[in-house]
Amino acid sequence: MFQKLLIANRGEIARRIGTVARGMGVKTVAVHSDADATLPFVKEADEAVRIGPAPARDSYLSIPAILEAAKKTGAQAVHPGYGFLSENGEFAQACADAGLVFVGPPPEAMARMKDKSQARKLVSAAGVPVVPGSDGVLPDVQSALEAAERIGYPVLCKAASGGGGIGMAAANNPAELEKVYRQCTDRAKAAFGREGVYLERYFPAPRHIEVQILGDTHGHLIHGLERECSIQRRHQKVVEEAPSVLFANGQNAALSEQLFTAAVTAAKAFGYANAGTVEFLYSDGQVYFIEMNARLQVEHPVTELTTGLDLIGWQLRIAAGEKLTVKQEDVKRKGAALEFRIYAEDPVKYFPSPGPLKVYQPPTGEGVRLDSGYAEGDVVTPNYDPMIAKLIITGATRDEAIARAVKALEDFRIEGIKTNIPLHLRILKDPAFSAGELDTHFLDHHAKP
Repeated sequence: MFQKLLIANRGEIARRIGTVARGMGVKTVAVHSDADATLPFVKEADEAVRIGPAPARDSYLSIPAILEAAKKTGAQAVHPGYGFLSENGEFAQACADAGLVFVGPPPEAMARMKDKSQARKLVSAAGVPVVPGSDGVLPDVQSALEAAERIGYPVLCKAASGGGGIGMAAANNPAELEKVYRQCTDRAKAAFGREGVYLERYFPAPRHIEVQILGDTHGHLIHGLERECSIQRRHQKVVEEAPSVLFANGQNAALSEQLFTAAVTAAKAFGYANAGTVEFLYSDGQVYFIEMNARLQVEHPVTELTTGLDLIGWQLRIAAGEKLTVKQEDVKRKGAALEFRIYAEDPVKYFPSPGPLKVYQPPTGEGVRLDSGYAEGDVVTPNYDPMIAKLIITGATRDEAIARAVKALEDFRIEGIKTNIPLHLRILKDPAFSAGELDTHFLDHHAKP
């Protein structure tokens, strides 16, 4: 195991990685922008290095600044967290070239996953079911229109290098496709530096199911069961849970086995190692691969709390060359978990609501875990994603977890800014949520103010 880890991220995930690392006897280095200099993740680290001004492009996305911080502090490894440079193969390679251990998959595996349209081809060739779509990136509007005719409307236009719902839009007819093609290419270029987009069939009401993957560099690869992330706004996840209601209590056993087999097959096709997630859509009794994320997921705690897997701990051990000692038959589910992303945003219009946390009093109690990036008195700036914290609730059953979640959210006091806590409470109290009637358009029809 390395002695010193640089955490190339911020907020709650930087704080969580730091806590796990220090618990393993590893010294931690935080890097921060000017806007984040006083946040908890900086204060709690063994060392902290300023890497630039507030804009992410000048700080958290600056590979030279991060590598210089590692050199300056003598860090031996870099954990990228999620977002920012976490899925950037060039960053992973730059770390390797600098003699640093990158806590994530090999750069060559990241390269295979980078272009999501090409990733579809790779896993399809391995026998994994994929959402019907175009063959690779579409260079112009005409090629998109021709592909849509083959696929059938409605279609979803997606950035090939995308993530987080950026550069993604649906089209119901050729006129709409011409419009969204241009929108998606513009957004893809602005966000990812590349215009490439591709098409997939648009399912009107699918469920979003994903499978946790964990593999070492010695050829041992397992899955950590599934999570459901169907409740989304603007293609971004809001509430996640494990297990999925689809598979709870042994339901749909044959389909779950197909899902897990497909996830492991996809990961092996990419040559994957470390922690990752294979994402699927479920519609009309079938599961379809959509992408693999080469990083830790925001929602990883619901897997940790229902399987007992220490995902960040294993990430560090695997990166240090250790063998994964967990066997597939050792991975069993216990209880249920729900995760709520607590955002500084209007709970109705979803507009960001930056400002000072004049009051910040998180809930406590049985089955309550909080991964927080802030403390009372801190300021949520407009420079980054508006997530303040993740509230994770466990229970022996889903119903118990829901009941505990309602109380925890009602007890969560935040003043000075708007938050989406009222949205979470509306979701929990909606009969469709209790019944497990979920899909990616849940918020279009339910949990209305």
